[in-house]
Amino acid sequence: MKKMISLIVLVLSSVMYAQEHRARDLGIPFTGTTGKYNAITDVDGVEVGYSTIISGSGKNIVGRGPVRTGVTAIFPRGKAKKFSPVYANWYSLNGNGEMTGTTWVTESGFLETPVMITNTNSVGVVRDAVLKWYVDTDWYKGEDWWYTYPVVAETYDGFLNDIYGFHVKEEHVLEAIKNASGGKISEGNIGGGTGMMCLGFKGGTGTASRVISIKDSVYTVGAIVQSNFGAKRNLSIAGVPVGIELKDTLNYEYKAAPQSRRQEGDGSIIVIVATDAPLLPHQLKRVAQRIPLGIAIVGGRGSNGSGDIFLAFSTANENAFNREKTTRVQSLSNDRLMPVFEATVQAVEEAIINAMVAAETMEGINGNKAYALPHDLLKEVLKKYNRLQE
Repeated sequence: MKKMISLIVLVLSSVMYAQEHRARDLGIPFTGTTGKYNAITDVDGVEVGYSTIISGSGKNIVGRGPVRTGVTAIFPRGKAKKFSPVYANWYSLNGNGEMTGTTWVTESGFLETPVMITNTNSVGVVRDAVLKWYVDTDWYKGEDWWYTYPVVAETYDGFLNDIYGFHVKEEHVLEAIKNASGGKISEGNIGGGTGMMCLGFKGGTGTASRVISIKDSVYTVGAIVQSNFGAKRNLSIAGVPVGIELKDTLNYEYKAAPQSRRQEGDGSIIVIVATDAPLLPHQLKRVAQRIPLGIAIVGGRGSNGSGDIFLAFSTANENAFNREKTTRVQSLSNDRLMPVFEATVQAVEEAIINAMVAAETMEGINGNKAYALPHDLLKEVLKKYNRLQE
């Protein structure tokens, strides 16, 4: 009984400790005002859910593991609303990756589905599972004729995960969907970001938000990232060359002969930006094009081996989509978009650092290991440059 109580206390302590692992908790300074949760879910209606698959250790046996992967689900207006398209658009900085369904997003101007994020080799199974879920749950609300193109994005987790074992199944997609909710969401080694690395350290899933005022109106901009990109030497936090300062610390290591041609800087990043500001598709394209600025601040360089793909949507104009009637919509003037652009850059920057701060050291296939960003050393470096916020 005493052993069980100790175990429970240990688990609870680790959960409480994990909840404190956000960039601002370490004293990292950022610009801008956050929403309540400092998350994409601060945009009213947005829900996020995860399925995380972690099993096995040691030598990789294809089909058996070790497994370090998962699925992330993002619903622009929540899954209860079912078919409720939002204005959207997308942008690719470097296209060594995949985000399905994007040609129709640009052509139609609408995102009609949730956004799913997983590993590179699981895009197909996630797409098919979501499509089946639409049928099973009457996503299209009784329409007897419809077509759809699920939006599924990916980053590569094959350094830690048995990626050719195809471990993501329909059940994991359904779990991520079922778990989707608003409010506070987890970060780091979770969902599609489970097995990812970033700027020389362990990466994964991260999120952040900004609240902005435009004239007499208040809007929220939120971002969620699946962060798996960049070279350690380029890592910059709060304007400090952290990667150079921590060049002698461990980042990742092979415990067995590498099974890939991965070069430093290879990887990918998927970013989804949400806002309740009334923006039209061409304006959301402009928002998506600002996402790389936030990535560049922390050290992204758009590497040849990186899939840097982004999507932005607006939850405003809820009744804009109609197959039969002419609709009226609102939009901000282009001259008033600068606060949205700035909020996007700020939220993306912080979301990436949040992913790294929350991520924990992970050992995967063949003993390959990705090390967490060392919090104590990071604080020392920031203090050295007078950038630590006490």
